[in-house]
Amino acid sequence: SYDRGATVAGVVGVGRLITGMDRGLQGMCVNERRHLIVPPHLGYGSIGVAGLIPPDATLYFDVIMLDIWNKNDKLQITTLSKPERCNRTVENSDFVRYHYNGTLLDGTPFDSSYSKDSTYDTYVGTGWLIKGMDQGLLGMCAGEKRSIIIPPFLAYGEKGYGTVIPPQASLVFSVLLVDFHNPKDGVFLEHLEVPESCKRRAVTGDFVRYHYNGTLMDGTLFDSSYSRNHTYNTYIGKGYIIPGMDQGLQGVCVGERRRVVVPPHLAYGENGAGDKIPGSAVLIFDVHIIDFHNPADPVEIETVYRPEGCNVTTRDRDFIRYHYNCSLLDGTRLYSSHDYEKPQEVTLGANKVIEGLNSGLLNMCAGERRVLIIPPHLGHGESGARGVPGSAVLRFEVELISMEEGVPEGYLFIWHGDPPANLFEQMDLNKDGEIPAEEFSTFIKTQVAEGKGRLMPSSDPEKVIADMFRNQDRNQDGKITSEELKLKSDEDQEKIHEEL
Repeated sequence: SYDRGATVAGVVGVGRLITGMDRGLQGMCVNERRHLIVPPHLGYGSIGVAGLIPPDATLYFDVIMLDIWNKNDKLQITTLSKPERCNRTVENSDFVRYHYNGTLLDGTPFDSSYSKDSTYDTYVGTGWLIKGMDQGLLGMCAGEKRSIIIPPFLAYGEKGYGTVIPPQASLVFSVLLVDFHNPKDGVFLEHLEVPESCKRRAVTGDFVRYHYNGTLMDGTLFDSSYSRNHTYNTYIGKGYIIPGMDQGLQGVCVGERRRVVVPPHLAYGENGAGDKIPGSAVLIFDVHIIDFHNPADPVEIETVYRPEGCNVTTRDRDFIRYHYNCSLLDGTRLYSSHDYEKPQEVTLGANKVIEGLNSGLLNMCAGERRVLIIPPHLGHGESGARGVPGSAVLRFEVELISMEEGVPEGYLFIWHGDPPANLFEQMDLNKDGEIPAEEFSTFIKTQVAEGKGRLMPSSDPEKVIADMFRNQDRNQDGKITSEELKLKSDEDQEKIHEEL
């Protein structure tokens, strides 16, 4: 048979072989070698084979068994390893990606996906595979390894395949199922950890900040936000990310951990992406939601404590003192006024604090405590600030310590009634026709003490008075004359006339 370059194939025990061969092959194993001595009466007898085997010849055969099968054989499937978790197994019409080594029954290799450095990708049960593989892949889990022995009538039969698979050859496949999906699959969600308190869930149009690990179904990591030490920040439901993640992030809570399994038609499709995501790959994202907000969100205010009999509350331009703790929604501590000797001081509406904090401090009583949830567009925006990530939602715990009634924007001092008609004469205490800084300061302090007016509230009233004097000392010669002294209301009216 070696001279002919082809194996001998035949059915044993049905009279198609000489009797000695029929008997001599019985009980042989694959790869077993036998030396058979066949006497004439069990060979070709007294007739022989003309020109080849003389009459009454004893025949010697050196035989190696390469393959055995029976028409009643079925697939032989052996599970070599199987993942502990298996949510779903392969069914007909699924699209599978698998690696394999293919050998003949005697161990001769004929093909391997590993040599091509690429999985074999195909549909199951639709006629794209030999029948034995169509059947042998059913019921497999992603990550499972199997040995599948396929008889020739479920493989390439009498014709074989090219030069590598002989006719009537049984095939042995060692298969590793890398992943699979069905074209009808949607996104599969697994809720790993959901906070007990979830006041709101993300919807289309929300901006979400989250960490993730992205793996293939065999566990291969293809990307991670943790490796960059930076959250992934995006709108959901608006096409900025793959459709599967657009869907998979719907309904998340702040702090939730969720697994999102995305089939390729909702990810990167047949082409894959870059060097790390193969074509037709199922993607698994383990996500941790840090925070989310909507661009239309206002400041969320929760009153923790409000004193009884609270009649006076903070208004725009009031000067307040307050304590605060500032953190991210995941609990990361950022800043606290308790780290300093004194409470924080600010004039509301003076653009000295972020807009959300300013509005959250309005209408508070002294002693009141609040929790403020401030979206980034009312906080530090897309760029963030020192220690504050971009697009971060902030959580403030605030307590109002005290407040002082403010003055309108642009004013340093206001009269409680009408100002004196002869203001310069009253302010010129020594009646020398000019007002130095000392006289000016003494006069203003007297008006405040008598309740006739009030200064812009500040921790340093001397500085406010000095600023007032500097504004009135037009020529900066250290004294105010009657021509220089003007009420701010009169100055504002003059500016209006100039504009007209």
